[in-house]
Amino acid sequence: MANVMTPVLLVAVIGFVCAGLLVFASKVFHVAVDERVTQVREVLPGANCGGCGFAGCDDYASNLVADEGLPCTKCSPGGAAVAAQIAEILGRSAGASEPQAAQVMCNGTCNARRTVLEWQGLQSCKGAKGWFSSPNACMYGCIGLGDCVNACQFDAIGIVDGIAKVNRENCVACGACASVCPQKIIDLVPKKNMVHVLCSSTDKGAVARKNCDNACIGCMKCTTVCNFDAIHVENNLAKIDPAKCKSCGLCAAVCPTGAINSFKKLPSKEQAEKVAAAKKAKAAKPAAPKLTPEQIEALKAKKAAENAAKA
Repeated sequence: MANVMTPVLLVAVIGFVCAGLLVFASKVFHVAVDERVTQVREVLPGANCGGCGFAGCDDYASNLVADEGLPCTKCSPGGAAVAAQIAEILGRSAGASEPQAAQVMCNGTCNARRTVLEWQGLQSCKGAKGWFSSPNACMYGCIGLGDCVNACQFDAIGIVDGIAKVNRENCVACGACASVCPQKIIDLVPKKNMVHVLCSSTDKGAVARKNCDNACIGCMKCTTVCNFDAIHVENNLAKIDPAKCKSCGLCAAVCPTGAINSFKKLPSKEQAEKVAAAKKAKAAKPAAPKLTPEQIEALKAKKAAENAAKA
């Protein structure tokens, strides 16, 4: 019996000693964790998409608590509701949160673009670009092999007619698709902006049109109809300023190649041309002549005399 109890007691003593050492180590090496980190983490959706700019939801929660200047609105999947909850936990102002969505700046569909080779290698945009820049004649457009589709966790993007298309209803603007696109043609844009230039080519007009029927040719017709100074042609490519754009759609209506897309009903081409003519007539109207100092003084004296006569 003694022979049996000895090893049992020995194991028990070793267990108690190890337990004591673990308790001692936990006290010595204890790192205090702000309970707000746990509360914030529970509020975050747990997508770990990296759209906030941090390694994941845990990292964002820790940095939110540590840095009071970090906005509560960086979680795109959570949106304004999550931002408000985080602000309440941290005792801050949530701030404005403008909904965004990803937008593929290319409209080079299968029928519109020219191809220079048939890629039969690894079905990866990054792989194709690494070997031949692009299987298409346009070096700037969507390659269409689906790296963005594989990166999206929300079923918000797919390949339609050879190019990536975003489902704005499902998109949470995490930016995962934009980060993996080797062409860098996926942008995060405000959802309220309904008009976009779906082209990224900076080739001159003739070359761009030769490569793709839907390319922007830098004709500047769009700039002539815009009443808000929201679109300009830079480096052969039209660019829209989302802060100025009112999504009127006039630029899309006059675009000769269809490079400008709108998610709303477009005005007619006749309406757009009428606006352009009115702007041109206004610009051609001669400015009122400037008065000389002598003329200004004479007018002042006349006005003073009239006032004196009335008095």
